[in-house]
Amino acid sequence: MRPPVLYPLFAPITSLPGLGPRLGKLAERLTGPHVADILWHLPTGVLDRANAPSINEAPEGRIVTLTVRVDGHMPPVQRHRPYRVRCTDHTGEMELVFFHIKGDWLEKRLPQGKMVVISGKVERYNGLLQMPHPDHFAPVEEGVPPQEVEAVYPLTGGLNPKPLRTAIHAALERTPDLEEWQDPAWLERQGWPGWKAALAAAHDPKGEEDVNPLSPIRQRLAYDELLANQLALALVRWHQRRLAGRATVGTGALRARIQQALPYQLTGAQVGALAEIDADMGKPERMLRLLQGDVGSGKTIVALMAMATAVEAGAQAALMAPTEILARQHAESLADLADAAGIRLALLTGRDKGKARQQVLDRLVTGEIDILIGTHALFQEDVGFRDLALAIIDEQHKFGVHQRLALAAKGRGVDTLVMTATPIPRTLTLTAYGDMDVSRLMEKPPGRKPVVTRAAPADRIEEVVARVAAAIQTGQRVYWVCPLVDESETVDLANATLRHATLMERLGDSVGLVHGKMKGTEKDAVMARFAAGELSVLVATTVIEVGVNVPEATIMVVEHAERFGLAQLHQLRGRVGRGDRPSACLLLYAAPLGETARARLDVMTATEDGFVIAEKDLELRGAGEVLGTRQSGLPEFRMADITVHADLLATARDDASLMVARDPDLETPRGQALRVLLYLFQRDEAVRTLRSG
Repeated sequence: MRPPVLYPLFAPITSLPGLGPRLGKLAERLTGPHVADILWHLPTGVLDRANAPSINEAPEGRIVTLTVRVDGHMPPVQRHRPYRVRCTDHTGEMELVFFHIKGDWLEKRLPQGKMVVISGKVERYNGLLQMPHPDHFAPVEEGVPPQEVEAVYPLTGGLNPKPLRTAIHAALERTPDLEEWQDPAWLERQGWPGWKAALAAAHDPKGEEDVNPLSPIRQRLAYDELLANQLALALVRWHQRRLAGRATVGTGALRARIQQALPYQLTGAQVGALAEIDADMGKPERMLRLLQGDVGSGKTIVALMAMATAVEAGAQAALMAPTEILARQHAESLADLADAAGIRLALLTGRDKGKARQQVLDRLVTGEIDILIGTHALFQEDVGFRDLALAIIDEQHKFGVHQRLALAAKGRGVDTLVMTATPIPRTLTLTAYGDMDVSRLMEKPPGRKPVVTRAAPADRIEEVVARVAAAIQTGQRVYWVCPLVDESETVDLANATLRHATLMERLGDSVGLVHGKMKGTEKDAVMARFAAGELSVLVATTVIEVGVNVPEATIMVVEHAERFGLAQLHQLRGRVGRGDRPSACLLLYAAPLGETARARLDVMTATEDGFVIAEKDLELRGAGEVLGTRQSGLPEFRMADITVHADLLATARDDASLMVARDPDLETPRGQALRVLLYLFQRDEAVRTLRSG
């Protein structure tokens, strides 16, 4: 379906000159598999070779271009020692330093007595000026380096700048002229060049100002990428809205019984979110809503109330969680409330086999199950509902959009509610969930205790162990989180296996271990023992990050906290403070701390507000790292930086909405150009939603 004009950009990256089979693999790992991917790999700086002083004037640590005479060669007398070439001009002398030089290659390139032009970074070693591995050296008659200003690209081990630049130059030559998709008046107002001109200029910067993300060149390219993202979401949203929906209206009877069984009143935020959900479910169009809640804000009860509305209307509901632990926990925490309301609730996970599984499937298709809770098992082909009206997906970023649609396809006009306990900055919410309406739970239910958070250097670990020992004597339970499962030869970090062994020596058999490499049944067994109080300390990796609920747990210890993102630390802290005892989170770090790591720990000790933390995380680490983009389902931008281009994102959203409202099938000339834009940024799924294909 991809337009033929784009074929050259989606050829394999290995088809570019400069990249053979070995370098091609390295480049593919660095940028991506297609020619287009290498075009999106923009420079991060420039080498300015225009500085041409004499030797004595050459500034240390700067790239300079010098004209010098070769006075002598000093090959190494021992292996692994550097090869030195002594050079002079009318002001002084310096040495060119080379490593791993074989044969007489350098003597031919830099003959003694010859005047040569050299370019590279100048350093001082033992009082003598030197230039290690010059970037350029040639006889004077060949002239200055080919480019006075050269783009600097991010590289990977084994891939040098020269073959990468050769490949990028070839990719630019293959770049076709595409019909303009931006509004000409808008481009003129912004002072932006055309797309192809902007791409060429981005790879040929004339100075530092051209690699600035706020330069006209970079803003133009960033806006194209953001517009493709927002247009894709707008098309998916329009398509979803166009599909036949159903009005699901409850009587309120089951919800009233649930409310009576609750030991507390709903917060104002929960009541407000439910009102928005009820309004959506009552409309004939399909609901597509995101429920964002901070740790412990009570999303699960909101989900149950929404599902009760579907049951009151004579239909069914499903709740899908990303892990078996979380699915079982949802089923257990909601079972008593469902019983009190007379709602028939069941659980289905990948572990269910044979007769037990078939029994659930049979009851589901006959309508004897009102609410089904489960994992990925829910959207398997043999799972059928009598009448599914509401699908709820918990921790949406662990699933793909197609999985969300697969569950919704199991019913007629199914409403979809997506939940996440990971607070996401508003700009990231736009890029990932721009096709959804958003409800936010900003309050915590009454009774949730604040968690005192302290950061301390790792050399105080003995004090921490003593505190843990005292706490478990009083019946408290403790999480102890490590960043690695087993010992690593390359990274000196605390590992869960070793920490488990050392804590067992001090605290006895009450210490358990759980990590992602264990089988699901093993993890569940350890978690169950911890929840039941048979274990007092649980040593874990971040497998316990989301959803684990043990009210008796009052202490969270995180080793090497400086290695964790803010969102992760916030999620881990949310595992404690769920009961009526005071709780604490101890963040152990390896000194000395870098500036960003220090800022991160300062935020954690200053606030418990997940939305404040999420915004700070975005500011400190940038969009590409927040939540770990590849793992989270958030889009990965190559040319846009939404910490810098937030205003462009908002404009792109408005432009996309307007375009889809005017031309929902992208059939006008600009619409056809926008189709090409979507394919260019690999938003093929969005194009497939169009009626005309």
